Amino acid sequence: MDQLKIGKFIADCRKRKSLTQMQLAEKLGITDKAISKWERGIAMPDTSIMLELCDILEISVNELLSGEKISMENNNQKNEQLLLDMAKELERKNKTIWSSMWAIMIVSITALIAGLLIAAFAIPEGVWQLVTILGVCVVFLIPCFYALKLEVSVGAYKCKNCGHEIVPTYKQALNAMHRGTTRYLKCPQCGKRTWCKKVIKK
Repeated sequence: MDQLKIGKFIADCRKRKSLTQMQLAEKLGITDKAISKWERGIAMPDTSIMLELCDILEISVNELLSGEKISMENNNQKNEQLLLDMAKELERKNKTIWSSMWAIMIVSITALIAGLLIAAFAIPEGVWQLVTILGVCVVFLIPCFYALKLEVSVGAYKCKNCGHEIVPTYKQALNAMHRGTTRYLKCPQCGKRTWCKKVIKK
């Protein structure tokens, strides 16, 4: 999706309806700054107000997301292209989240090892050494929980038994035994517990 094109289209449609940014914002119950961001291609309208925006501007959601008026004969082709663009955008975001998760884990593990080495060799044995080791471990766990949240938010886990793709809750993933990004989960399809491998595309 071309945000600049969509923004220009919103601005053109608004002007055709003889509405100022402030008037359109009042109708939608938002600020005129949000309208300005849309029209400059900095942000997109939230899905919760997209239908209302389209009603006010007398355009379809397809036209809004395409950034242009669509004739009936081109409608199906535009729908297919729009769905393809949205799928590519989702795939790109999932890959970015996946890369972020691995970066967090690598940095956390490196910091944990460094912290434990410093505690073991630079701090004399005693209470302070124990406090330092415990502190390093607690600090290590915080990004680990966040990395797990990122892992659960993309893709799905594939059941080894029936091939069903499972999307567990954060709590289910947290409580499941794991080997890297492979988790021991109960499949809602076949009812069996297996080692389910993470797959990015759902």
